[in-house]
Amino acid sequence: MDKRFDVVAMGELLIDMTNNGKSEQGNAMYEANPGGAPCNVLAMLKKLGHEVAFIGKVGDDIFGAELRGVLQDIGIDTKGLVTDKEVRTTLAFVKTFEDGDRDFSFYRNPGADMMLKKEEIDDDLLKNTGIFHFGTLSMTHEGVREATLHAVKTAKDAGALISFDPNLREPLWKSLDEAKEQVLSGMSYCDILKISDNEIQWLTGEEDYTEGVKKIYEKFDIPLITVSLGKEGSRAYYKKEDEKDGFLMVEVPPFLQKNTIETTGAGDTFGGCVLHYILEKGLKGLTASDLEEMIRFANGAASIITTRRGALRVMPEKEEVEELVRHK
Repeated sequence: MDKRFDVVAMGELLIDMTNNGKSEQGNAMYEANPGGAPCNVLAMLKKLGHEVAFIGKVGDDIFGAELRGVLQDIGIDTKGLVTDKEVRTTLAFVKTFEDGDRDFSFYRNPGADMMLKKEEIDDDLLKNTGIFHFGTLSMTHEGVREATLHAVKTAKDAGALISFDPNLREPLWKSLDEAKEQVLSGMSYCDILKISDNEIQWLTGEEDYTEGVKKIYEKFDIPLITVSLGKEGSRAYYKKEDEKDGFLMVEVPPFLQKNTIETTGAGDTFGGCVLHYILEKGLKGLTASDLEEMIRFANGAASIITTRRGALRVMPEKEEVEELVRHK
């Protein structure tokens, strides 16, 4: 049965307050960039021609209205975006280091994104999507955690593939033990896992990424696992249905940019491109060549976004990525 949406995502929609130099008085200046990992993924998918929708919550304030407008401008369906008069839109202050890496300080106590309730979710969106994507920022607190698990189960029961990106933000959790419990919960549902190098080492206790993936495969039946390695590129691990213990592994080097500004949104851009490939090719019968093509394109798109401030509004065009990949 044809679904109305290719991908529906749920989670945080917020303002990334990104350092943008200093004023004449020497004070730090911050640029208010629309952000939030799930919507970054959707923005990349929309650039690649897919129909996408978002489920989440913002405050009834200046930033909430701006974020709704941005999603509408770039073509993300906002039927599932709730506005709450009682809480403020979440802010994340982003500190960028010289190598482009960053640190976050969240203004979220509470923030609107963590106040979404199960009964506020539009189940029709979940029943009409090919892929449902989520992360763990919507699992840090009990109410929104219940809403997230309801969404995952509803989408899965309706036949959607489940995509999961833990996107660990340590300051938002009461403890890392609780974070680990919720990451493992997300893995128990997903068909496509995007995880970063430091997250897989933290989760599995293995320094070697392949050994970490083996540990995940011992517990969960996840057909496709991608590991983003920052400046080292990325890997894809693929478990075929007819192979109990074996899996394919492909590693592709990065496209390093001389004019990198920051890495905010790079992993989300990568993840959106992976989902694009699965929407185009399907999840069954992938070859090593398919995996290489998939993450090579994803690496290219992620490298482009590191040359831009923010992510949601400035995702690269398909032709732009193809040009980069072709000439490197």
